[in-house]
Amino acid sequence: MSTLIRRTVPTLALVGAMAMVATGCVAGENAPAPAAASGEAEWSTDTVTVDWATYNPLSLVVRDQGLIEAALGDGVEVEWVQSAGSNKANELLRSGSADVASTAGSAALFARANGSPIKVIDIYSQPEWSALVVGADSEITSVEQLEGASIAATKGTDPYFFLLQALETAGLSLDDVEVQNLQHADGRAALEGGSVDAWAGLDPIMAAAEVESGAQLIYRNVDFNTYGFLNATEDFIENHADVAQVIVDAYEEARAWALENPEETAALLAEAAGIAPVVAATVIEERSNLDVSGVPGADQLAVLEKIAPVIVESGDVAGGQEAVDAALESIIEDSFAKQATGQ
Repeated sequence: MSTLIRRTVPTLALVGAMAMVATGCVAGENAPAPAAASGEAEWSTDTVTVDWATYNPLSLVVRDQGLIEAALGDGVEVEWVQSAGSNKANELLRSGSADVASTAGSAALFARANGSPIKVIDIYSQPEWSALVVGADSEITSVEQLEGASIAATKGTDPYFFLLQALETAGLSLDDVEVQNLQHADGRAALEGGSVDAWAGLDPIMAAAEVESGAQLIYRNVDFNTYGFLNATEDFIENHADVAQVIVDAYEEARAWALENPEETAALLAEAAGIAPVVAATVIEERSNLDVSGVPGADQLAVLEKIAPVIVESGDVAGGQEAVDAALESIIEDSFAKQATGQ
């Protein structure tokens, strides 16, 4: 972790320890009160596993500055695991290998509709992180020209659902193309190696492909990108609400710092993703709106309601429309973010 841009957070530990006195009543009845006799918090667990991802800049700030560790103290071990994409984050959550992990909103809805017991507890960004990409020398310039093409995309992620929506704008469907289900970085490699004609890209890998390889973005639409969701398992929310509150508090602390320090945030991204600083700056300053409310609610549901038919029509949800509707009705847990933001 970088030591040049680390800062101390003298108040976070106290806030995190005390916050759940009230929040336990709304987010879970098992949240313990602080131990007044010792002056240290008694937490509901001695370990917590949280993901970090290059597509989630706030996770990099939280991890680098040790915000969760500072609030929980020595009584709780914080384990960090990397998510290479929303699908991998969902795998971590479903398997119990992570308690909290970050995905795109569409991926969270997709996972919950397929039975994964997760809920969104904070919003980390409103990004434009996906587009349709072709190689530097490609003659493809429009979505219409993708008919019959081979396209790399990571199923269950925002770029995949972006691809489905983009195809629809041109009167095309999955039946008109060949999708190669590749992880994001492998999608870039396949595009540059010539084994696919196009790629449903994801930043910061996509931005690096533009700068380093001359890749071309042939279709962009910010409205087809869903929000960045910080998700937790229902078990974690119910039984460890005190620690969940600390994590959301840390995210909101990180958001304030990142907005004040975009250059340092870009430097963290460059280091974590192994990309040039100029590429990281593009991602942070042009394609990652961090200045959004962390409280999940109507804005996110409105976007998910637009994407819901696409998810249903993909055929990848066994329960179809009924399962997606049920997921929409139950995916939000806003109490932690409301507490963290003083609402």
